[in-house]
Amino acid sequence: MFGFLKGMSVTLSQLPKKKVTLQYPDVRPEWPERFRGVHRFIPELCINCNQCARICPTDCISLGGERDANKKMRIDTFDINFDICILCDLCTEVCPTEAILMSDTFEMAAETRDSFYLDMNWLYENQLRYEQNHPERVQAATAGDDA
Repeated sequence: MFGFLKGMSVTLSQLPKKKVTLQYPDVRPEWPERFRGVHRFIPELCINCNQCARICPTDCISLGGERDANKKMRIDTFDINFDICILCDLCTEVCPTEAILMSDTFEMAAETRDSFYLDMNWLYENQLRYEQNHPERVQAATAGDDA
């Protein structure tokens, strides 16, 4: 009987407090800037150094490219298999040009496994969506680069 009363006292003490539950997906949470969601990719910055693919513990990144007429490396393919990616953030830490970054996109439900093989076009579109949704973060990042 004492346990029941103790449990009811805890329940009743929580009733007047402010509720913290969000009505997801109608009300979306505000993710912190360093939230690790699906990658975003900026092909113009990639120098095809292959460091991201080498450091990846699950070996889910593949990229390829060739030299153009100016003897600069140009990326042709950049694919990530999100079926096995663990979103560890190691690829973004090692990238010297910050061509690959993390976003706050995390909803990737799909019916087939083939849907989890994302190419650089999808990742670049994710970058554009991130810039559209968070212009203040992008401006702060570019202001920090200028300083």
